[in-house]
Amino acid sequence: MTSPRVPGRAYIVGGAVRDALLGRPVHDRDWVVVGATAQQMIDAGFRPVGRDFPVFLHPLSGAEYALARTERKTGAGYRGFAVHADPGVSLEQDLQRRDLTINAMAQDEQGNIVDPWGGRRDLEQGLLRHVGPAFAEDPVRILRVARFAARLPQFRLHAQTLQLMRDMVAAGEVDALVPERVWQEMARGLMEDAPRRMFEVLRDCGALARILPELDALWGVPQRADAHPEIDCGEHQMLVLQAAAAARAPLAVRWACLMHDLGKALSPAELLPRHIGHEARSVRLAAAVAERLRVPSECAELAAVVCAEHGHVHRSLEFGAAAVLRLLQRCDALRRPQRFELVLQACRADHLGRGGDWPARPYPQEPRLLAAQAAALAVDAGAVARQVLQRGPGAQVDAQVDAQVDARSHAQAIAQAVARAREQAIERALAGQPSV
Repeated sequence: MTSPRVPGRAYIVGGAVRDALLGRPVHDRDWVVVGATAQQMIDAGFRPVGRDFPVFLHPLSGAEYALARTERKTGAGYRGFAVHADPGVSLEQDLQRRDLTINAMAQDEQGNIVDPWGGRRDLEQGLLRHVGPAFAEDPVRILRVARFAARLPQFRLHAQTLQLMRDMVAAGEVDALVPERVWQEMARGLMEDAPRRMFEVLRDCGALARILPELDALWGVPQRADAHPEIDCGEHQMLVLQAAAAARAPLAVRWACLMHDLGKALSPAELLPRHIGHEARSVRLAAAVAERLRVPSECAELAAVVCAEHGHVHRSLEFGAAAVLRLLQRCDALRRPQRFELVLQACRADHLGRGGDWPARPYPQEPRLLAAQAAALAVDAGAVARQVLQRGPGAQVDAQVDAQVDARSHAQAIAQAVARAREQAIERALAGQPSV
């Protein structure tokens, strides 16, 4: 099959142009077609996929081609638009509806850059600036600007753009955002190199208090007494998130880091800077956030474990074998060993995020617990069970358990024997590990 000819004039637009000018890798190319109709695209072999506006897939490459269009605000939120696409819409009109000037450039098939709104200049100056007043019509653009701040942390936000975002928040536009879109943009921002910048921008414009009030409430709350005195709970949360980003942690870990201390905002004022019981409060708040934003279960479940157990992980150097085994069981570390590694990643990031000289201190809890986990997993539970059932000569069952087999069900006896075998294995593994 020969490659179809695109009707009208085709231009690469948006992120591909921006990233090429920045010298960053270009993974996907989006195209805008000027001077063509939907029927002409279909007749040329392009497959229509757009529901709200005319978008087509190239039959060979799968690249997206959208007809040049304009938009008119018709209602609240990001869905309240009427789209107009016809051969008379110019490239400049299509670019004018975009969010930031650095995303409002195009490149023709000869490689020439079309830049009617000064995007190249703003790239050179490191500036995030909105294209025009139409920016205020779509609240998703607040999230996108915050995400681009995380992607390009060396860029500064134009003062007029920040004020426009504040006005949008005050007008209630952010309240019309649907949870799926909030999560989509937030998840992408979390995976950038500087995710804290996303939340700084959202705080500056007031959107964080509307989207994630549980997180916004942490700023101004004093951190624990042994932390750096200039770091409050909000800044600590950002340092923890950045530590996870520096370690190239996956999304679930970064989300858990963002959620892990939410309960500190509800600590009684008379107890500060102590935060007794904040773990249980964090579990409840993180669950409420996950339900509201429809966070994927993988992220929500890891956050729940980290919220509940990060304090115990930090204090685990004080634990003997029995307490370590109980911690492993609460974290489901024996059934889901790989997830437990993610729990420890988040806890290590929490350690690094305390400021002062904390990042230079080692975190021996992690290798100690991994050694305990490996020892417990090495226990052959099936062999222990057979020994309990056989109760024959040479069966290596704890004497106290053996004496109670007749009084308990086999299942209970097996569970206790396996636990004792694991505890003994952990005790041997911890003999060479650091402790308090």
